[in-house]
Amino acid sequence: MSLKKINTVLTAVFILFILWFGTEFILSPETTAPGFGLPSRPSGDGGGFLIIKGIRDVVLALVLGILLVTGHRRALGWVLLVEAFAAYGDMTTVLAHHGSVATALGVHGLTATLMVVNGLLMLRETRKVAVAPAMPAPNPA
Repeated sequence: MSLKKINTVLTAVFILFILWFGTEFILSPETTAPGFGLPSRPSGDGGGFLIIKGIRDVVLALVLGILLVTGHRRALGWVLLVEAFAAYGDMTTVLAHHGSVATALGVHGLTATLMVVNGLLMLRETRKVAVAPAMPAPNPA
């Protein structure tokens, strides 16, 4: 399988995963929140923040999807690298608030790291290879 196909499949998986996760936070934040890794769900009006998290995830996935569909693969590589910061931020938030270490590392940290790997592979796929200047053929004298 070519690097381009591997990158396309990995990116599509990320897009679908992020879309699914974000949509779950929008549609049923009360049942999705425990899977985020924090020790308690926001109470009172705090549940709205879960919907905001869902909207953020959906937007992140849509940006990746648009770049994939339009063929802007180099930009897609850079955006994967940048969007990994959101997952690393989620991991840090869970750890800082005494949440589940397993979820912080196993879900958020792993997702972020795989996004970085996918982004770097995408950049490798699209790198410009320097072409050596053409040397004139030796002139038989």
